Amino acid sequence: MTAEHPEAARQLSVVAENVGSHLTEVSRGVGDYVIAEIPELRGDAAVVKILQASVAENVATLLHVFENDIPLDNIEGPAAALEYARRLAQRGISLSAMVRAYRIGHWRFLEWCLDELNRQHADEDLATATNRRMLQVSFGYIDRVTEHVIVVYQQERDHWLLSQTAARAARVRDILTEKDVDLNWAEPDLGYRLRQHHLGLVAWLPTLTGGGERLARLHRITDEIARKLGCPDRPLFVPRDATASWAWLPLGSHGDVSWKQVSNFVEHSDPSVYMCAGGVGYGIEGFRSTHRQALRTQELAAAASPAPQFTDFSTVAPIALMATNIDDMRAWVWGILGPLAVDDENSARLRETAQIFLDTGCSYTATASAQILHKNTVQYRIRKAEEIMGHPVQKGHTDLEVALRAVQYLGSTLLRTRPA
Repeated sequence: MTAEHPEAARQLSVVAENVGSHLTEVSRGVGDYVIAEIPELRGDAAVVKILQASVAENVATLLHVFENDIPLDNIEGPAAALEYARRLAQRGISLSAMVRAYRIGHWRFLEWCLDELNRQHADEDLATATNRRMLQVSFGYIDRVTEHVIVVYQQERDHWLLSQTAARAARVRDILTEKDVDLNWAEPDLGYRLRQHHLGLVAWLPTLTGGGERLARLHRITDEIARKLGCPDRPLFVPRDATASWAWLPLGSHGDVSWKQVSNFVEHSDPSVYMCAGGVGYGIEGFRSTHRQALRTQELAAAASPAPQFTDFSTVAPIALMATNIDDMRAWVWGILGPLAVDDENSARLRETAQIFLDTGCSYTATASAQILHKNTVQYRIRKAEEIMGHPVQKGHTDLEVALRAVQYLGSTLLRTRPA
């Protein structure tokens, strides 16, 4: 990297001083440009006023940095910028809109500075060096300030969600505990219709990592799933603590859900979010039952090793309903599978083939097709599994089907290690 031109700092100071003489005009122009480019930021006069104050403080501060060669380590986010972040969080305006405002505003600000630099008629080397310094310092400033406002936004969003939903959570608890509920009173209070189909969700983050936006992330993915499923209204979202939430998706008159679509979305949207779903229910009883099913499924997911990112109740209903005691379930599985309940690669292969064999009605041909194996290999594996367990793999062996599915879901939680 070439050494900086010795006059670049002084030249940038002159640019900043001249641009600063039009501070009000520059700030207003940047603010108007941001609002024109980002529709989400319009409509609320009080918030727009704070945006203009935030822009003015940021412009003034950055010009001050230019003019006096102030180290960026000494810079904190301007007070108006932090307050603007809080207001956006309270109104549910997206974090991406706020960050985009800084990028767009930065560009508009640089246009003023570059125009002023051109008016200075500095020689080419000095102009280039000053331009480079201007970009380096301004991008460093924007990066530093946006880090501050993002943290403030995330913290405020979580705080707002918790305080905003405190009363709503109390109403939800009343409904779930099966107290007498007047639907004509409860629905307006919740902002959610109970006389429709519901899908209950339980979502959580396994640790406290991930900054201050934890609840906002859970809220966002819940809203996105609702949009994917074509819900006619917004979900009912109830934070449980800083890392977990309950939710109900309003399905209206339709009770069909594409579990594959939901699973794919959860697994590809945010790898740190885990989610369980109940079955679809109707009315106030369905509101309660889908939630109970989601909670039961979550208990099962918490016991699984490794834990699946998404589980719906319909997939694991028999296991979820019987898994009230994992120790008892483990003993039962060992009794059914015998030595096949060992946590190693060979046993896993045999269990998988046996499960597919049962799922296909004990068809060797269909099993071979599903596993892309030769039919003779399937026959060998089934025979080997029967030898290890001491009983046949056959139609109607419900205990074996449930035991294999339980191991498929809960994994090593239900298996024993092979002796050394």
